[in-house]
Amino acid sequence: MIGRLPWLLALTLASVAAKCGADADAGSRSSEAEEQLPPDQRDAHVLGREVFELLDRAIAYRSSHRGRPAATITQMGIESLTPTTVRRVVNVQREPVVTVAFRKNAGREIVSCRGDSQALEDASLNGGRFTLMCTTSTGSQRPMEVSALPER
Repeated sequence: MIGRLPWLLALTLASVAAKCGADADAGSRSSEAEEQLPPDQRDAHVLGREVFELLDRAIAYRSSHRGRPAATITQMGIESLTPTTVRRVVNVQREPVVTVAFRKNAGREIVSCRGDSQALEDASLNGGRFTLMCTTSTGSQRPMEVSALPER
């Protein structure tokens, strides 16, 4: 058994290294695919991934606090301001509604997106894709389908 240990270790390290290389290639492919999206879709995908993460955390907070939802993003232990976005949560009948908006709207076609817990269910049923209501730079609102995962 001891004689096999170096081979087993070498095989394990080789498979881990191959997996890491594959993940790096997938990451570069996904960023290339995202760059090819129209500007409105690109903006919506950036906001959508953040909305998805915040919804997941808001639902987790509610379940760990006996059904009491967080009143603010800060109460969940998350900063409401990032270098590029502003995050808000409101509760409608104990259901969180998360809005994420860009801090600087210059050059953006989509300035904010919002979603509720339905987005988490949709994503689990549709391979990571879900619909959010997004506000354009002109002030109009429209539903946009985005992905919780980077495009491949």
